[in-house]
Amino acid sequence: MSAETLAAAPATASNRATYAQRVAFVSEMAGRLHSYGTTAQRLEAAVVALAQQLDLDCEPWSNPTGLILSFSDPTRAIGSSDITRVIRLGPGDTNLHKLAMADQIADAVAAGQMSIAQGHTALRQLDKDGGLRSKIQLLASFTLGSAGVAGLWRLPWLDIATAGITGLLIGLMLFYTDRRVATREAGEALAALLAGFVAVLVASFIGPLNLNSTIIASLVVLLPGMALTNSVNELASGHWVSGTARFAGALTTIMKLTVGAMIAVTIANSIGLEPVIRASRPQSNWVEWGSVLVASFAFAMLFRASKRDYVWVMAASVAGYAISRYGGQLWGAPAGIFLAAMAVTAAGNLFGRIVQRPGAIIRLPGIIMLVPGSTSLRGVLSLIQQQNVNAGESALLTVVNVVMALVAGLLFGNLLVPARKNL
Repeated sequence: MSAETLAAAPATASNRATYAQRVAFVSEMAGRLHSYGTTAQRLEAAVVALAQQLDLDCEPWSNPTGLILSFSDPTRAIGSSDITRVIRLGPGDTNLHKLAMADQIADAVAAGQMSIAQGHTALRQLDKDGGLRSKIQLLASFTLGSAGVAGLWRLPWLDIATAGITGLLIGLMLFYTDRRVATREAGEALAALLAGFVAVLVASFIGPLNLNSTIIASLVVLLPGMALTNSVNELASGHWVSGTARFAGALTTIMKLTVGAMIAVTIANSIGLEPVIRASRPQSNWVEWGSVLVASFAFAMLFRASKRDYVWVMAASVAGYAISRYGGQLWGAPAGIFLAAMAVTAAGNLFGRIVQRPGAIIRLPGIIMLVPGSTSLRGVLSLIQQQNVNAGESALLTVVNVVMALVAGLLFGNLLVPARKNL
């Protein structure tokens, strides 16, 4: 919530609601912000601001898999009203539409335009199943995202088609694996196993492929590049426990993807398949920039943005990529990534100031094409395939440079245009 809103909002909502009702509303809001992919520092700041607007004292503690919220009533004697809520949650999944709606509901309740009960009802309406349309949208995001990233890397048409079809197959597979705990935990490994098998089969019977690049492009929506960036951002913000846990989770995802891909290649070799591998990037500029548009549209669907926000999301994605590309050509790749991250962060904060909506609508899509997920997986794959530390050293060093440039850009972007909204 913004400082200006905090100062101006009347306390009508808190006057009409009991202490328990206000605590319950803040707790539910905190859980939802966590589920919608909010980082620890932004979530805690938003929860504290909302609690103050509802005449509560709240000390939140956030980590990637849960929340601890300690409440007290400032109008009562110290220690007489203390309540602690421990909420166990899974890692959040970015949902820009629900994040924007939750922020709007919180502002309405804090300003007295909506009662606590109405706020609860509005939040629960966000839980409605999207039905068949939501599933089709998810499949489209997997397909277009994989094909778009392959085209962005200027891979041949066969590689692009293979990546897109594999992305579709992975999306279909995840509909089944997400239903059971055991298969859900192994979901990334199974997806990489599928991507590896498809790539090997195509390279063996149809035509040569950039094998590793095609596999990585197929898995692009599962790569933990955003998690890596957020983890270092949290560490830089002093949220060491959350940052360390998120970093460990990202590394675990990379290991699962690597294991799945290596199992596929190993089994293919054991049954006598001989994939034809080539290193070729023949596409022209129009394919690259057309793929940027396709990928940005895919990420708008993947982040579940509202229809009215698609233009903002796609523009932010294209701008982030363009700034990093041309800035990299002039001053080097790390400088280009730093400039892009700083520009989209400042633009997101400016968007929040002018439109009074979460800056994440601009910030997250703007950096999604800059995050080092593909590079980190490529480095680990090279390391395992060649059993040589030097093989993956260059890629892993690139990951460190990219993450440092991204975090620096995020920090300086917030200095350039301070945020009025924590989200």
